[in-house]
Amino acid sequence: MQPLQIVSVNVGEPKDIRLGKHHSLSGIDKRAVPGRVNVGPLGLEGDHILSTKHHGGPDQAVYLYSREDYDAFVGYMGEMPVPGSFGENLTVHGLELAAVRIGTRLSLGGGESGLLLEITAPRIPCATFAAHMNDAGFVKVFRQMRRPGLYARVLRVGTVGVGDLLSVQPGPDTAPTVGEEFELFYDPAPSREALERSLAAPIAVRTRSEFLERLGRM
Repeated sequence: MQPLQIVSVNVGEPKDIRLGKHHSLSGIDKRAVPGRVNVGPLGLEGDHILSTKHHGGPDQAVYLYSREDYDAFVGYMGEMPVPGSFGENLTVHGLELAAVRIGTRLSLGGGESGLLLEITAPRIPCATFAAHMNDAGFVKVFRQMRRPGLYARVLRVGTVGVGDLLSVQPGPDTAPTVGEEFELFYDPAPSREALERSLAAPIAVRTRSEFLERLGRM
């Protein structure tokens, strides 16, 4: 099994994103940066999150995507996407992210001093993502690919740089995978058991609010 490794560290400056009638100021246009980058409770130093109602915050501080996920889009896009293309902070290599369980922890640097992340949620695509890709149908394509990437909270602050290796501490066996969470979000009639299983895991606060609301309507 190949090691899980950081292949790109990406941050975004505010940018005017337009496609058709959609218009927003967003930090989704992430670009690779050199050297080591500080990572705090709200994410990477120098990264900008403009729509704080739907993005960012302590439970979705860092977004990760993988080369393995990007490979699946080569046929559709005609080429390998450049790291950061999907708005991720960390581009990694060596792990199928949809198979990772909520609550899984990723550590860099080892010991008690390195960066420590905890997986909280899949990425749900939005109109700004489609506009960033200059493709009105991209939300549908992203949904169909079932490779959402994943969000993480920062349990211990630290730094990150290209070439860093990550160690994986799997989440609880009872927790859903990122892929299962992605499907549950789109399920028009989820079961009570599926919602309760998700709510028992350390999911992101936005997801928790959504699923509690659904459970309350049952």
